[in-house]
Amino acid sequence: QVQLVESGGGLVQPGGSLRLSCAASGITFSIYRMGWYRQAPGKQRELVATITPEGRTNYGESVKGRFTISRDNAKNTVYLEMNSLKSEDTAVYFCNGNFLGPNYWGQGTQVTVSS
Repeated sequence: QVQLVESGGGLVQPGGSLRLSCAASGITFSIYRMGWYRQAPGKQRELVATITPEGRTNYGESVKGRFTISRDNAKNTVYLEMNSLKSEDTAVYFCNGNFLGPNYWGQGTQVTVSS
C-alpha cells in the first residue's frame, strides 16, 4: 500500500519560514519523481516544485528563489523549505510521487501565512 504522509504545516507570519516533509512508503522512492503542489480555496491545484531521482529541480514561478525542494533517498522523504512566506502562499500543500504513469498523492497539510 502506497502512502505519502505530509507534515510540518501550520500558521506562520509573513516573512517567516516553514519546512514541510513528506515520508513515502510502499514505493521504490529512489526512482520516483517527487513533488509538491498546492491548492488555495477557490483555485486550481498548482505546481510548487518537483525533484527528479537524479536531483534535478523545477519550481513554479511564484516560489522561485524562496522555496527549495530536496530529497533524502535513505529516509524515503522529500522536503520543501519555504522562506520569505507571503499571504498568497496560504494553501493546502500536497506531496506527489510519480513514476512512468502511476501518480500518488498525500492527504495534504495546511499552510497559513497571516499576521
